[in-house]
Amino acid sequence: MIKPGKYFFLAFFFLYGALQAQPEIPLNEYGLKVVSDISLYHELVALDSSNALLDLEILIPNLKKDVKYATTDNVTKHVLYETPGVFLRLPAAHALRNVAAELALNGIGLVIYDGYRPYAVTKKIWEFVLDEDFAASPKTGSRHNRGCAIDLGLYDLKTGELLEMPTVFDEFTPKAGHGYQELPLSVRTNRALLRSVMEKHGFQVLESEWWHYDFRDWKKFDLMDIPFTVLRSPK
Repeated sequence: MIKPGKYFFLAFFFLYGALQAQPEIPLNEYGLKVVSDISLYHELVALDSSNALLDLEILIPNLKKDVKYATTDNVTKHVLYETPGVFLRLPAAHALRNVAAELALNGIGLVIYDGYRPYAVTKKIWEFVLDEDFAASPKTGSRHNRGCAIDLGLYDLKTGELLEMPTVFDEFTPKAGHGYQELPLSVRTNRALLRSVMEKHGFQVLESEWWHYDFRDWKKFDLMDIPFTVLRSPK
């Protein structure tokens, strides 16, 4: 029979072993833990499958991809991605799939402007924006870097046409905010529809940007700095 005092020892032993099993994530120049090695990423996924970054194009039917940072049509006017990619962590990706399924019942699809964003790209964007209302500082990192933020809009599944929103993607003006009301009723309706369905499935709105949503559990995930091409490569 195990004496009561030994239960504490055994619990401590197993907890200590679990903590020891966690791989060490190196710190960057700002003292942030950033996963930049693909082997380390695979190790973290092996320990917890929710760490996996899923390709939304494969997961979600009728997804329209318009990754602005793979073009010059963005706030920096520079191509920041070698190739377009739309990834989210596993639970966020599954939640977005549920969003897409609900919208599809009404003939509406999702257009994705950005999802997971490597940390190095966040640093480049910050050089052009320098405003924490519209871009993440490299000193904190972005929820995009954690694979838990998504920039998106809506389109008509039948015609392929975008549903009109208050502004284009990455227009950093008061008009982009959810509180801005000097808009046609149809535009306010589209904005409200996107918000209501996203929030229903576990996403949180960024009040200054109608297109940006964070998955509720973003705090549990590490910052990442692995390019899309490396993510797509076989182990």
